[in-house]
Amino acid sequence: MPGQGMSRKALTGGEVELDTAPGAHHKPAPAQEMFMPSPRRAVFLDHQSLDLGDLDLSPLQQQFDQFELFAATAPEQVAERLQGAVAVVSNKVVLDAAVLAANPQLKLILVAATGTNNVDLAAARAQGITVCNCQGYGTPSVAQHTLALLLALATRLCDYHQAVAEGQWAKANQFCLLDFPIVELQGKTLGLLGHGELGGAVARLAEAFGMRVLSGLIPGRPQRADRLPLEALLPQVDALTLHCPLNEHTRHMLGARELALLKPGALVVNTARGGLIDEQALADALRSGHLGGAATDVLSVEPPVNGNPLLEAGIPRLIITPHSAWGAVEARQRIVGQLSENAQAFFAGQPRRVVS
Repeated sequence: MPGQGMSRKALTGGEVELDTAPGAHHKPAPAQEMFMPSPRRAVFLDHQSLDLGDLDLSPLQQQFDQFELFAATAPEQVAERLQGAVAVVSNKVVLDAAVLAANPQLKLILVAATGTNNVDLAAARAQGITVCNCQGYGTPSVAQHTLALLLALATRLCDYHQAVAEGQWAKANQFCLLDFPIVELQGKTLGLLGHGELGGAVARLAEAFGMRVLSGLIPGRPQRADRLPLEALLPQVDALTLHCPLNEHTRHMLGARELALLKPGALVVNTARGGLIDEQALADALRSGHLGGAATDVLSVEPPVNGNPLLEAGIPRLIITPHSAWGAVEARQRIVGQLSENAQAFFAGQPRRVVS
């Protein structure tokens, strides 16, 4: 039942295997004195956002004497649920200055994600609380989702599935339906906006399909010889995928002007952050027929409780998935492993993946 706490005593066991995925940035912080509170009590404020009952939480539980799970936590419940805890695990529950000040015993915040915008890092730093995140856990999951969306657009998979479901194939006067134009990825040019670990994984998958890959310069970043400015990149690509963070430089980096620079019929896939694209401009570019299709796993506000321009009826050649690209069971289990590593390292005086 959401909000119901379940106390769990820690299990005893061996070392947790370390995640050594290429590009994972988890160098240990400078050594500090071992922290040995008694008891080691921790709470997970929103475990249902990570665990659907299909994960093994024991590596994380082993790091604590007491480990309490809450399926979800409302803002007014946070401070009370942290009482007596030296560590807290949170995916998206906000830990602001007031909550932290009400819990001076708190020493460790384990964020069950890469982004830490739900934590007041300055307040944590001032209070001497270590904040650790998770990194690189979702690369295979998000990369395959990106290619799945790109393939679905290129093959018009959703349109053909709907046509069959509506009985159009059964009414056809020949053996097949070819009502929706299909294109091959082989020989096409893919543009990447973000060529780190995730972008590199997408590039390798795209190259396996015979695509040529170009990388664009992310707004706000220094010039590089191997990164094309948007004005040079966009007119060259048949497909564009986004893999960069959202900040003051990248918000709406693809607006009406940039979308117009893309080739007619180009495909756009966003599995990064919703605010990277002006959503109204994207809807307009699809309705006008300029774009061949678009797919996004993210929206500017999630969940979209107040609607969104991309959720309006009648937008053609658009696929939306509900921020699920990261959610493979293997990726979520890696998060559990990294949370465990971060806790174990902190208590040993060698904190890792420290963001504050």
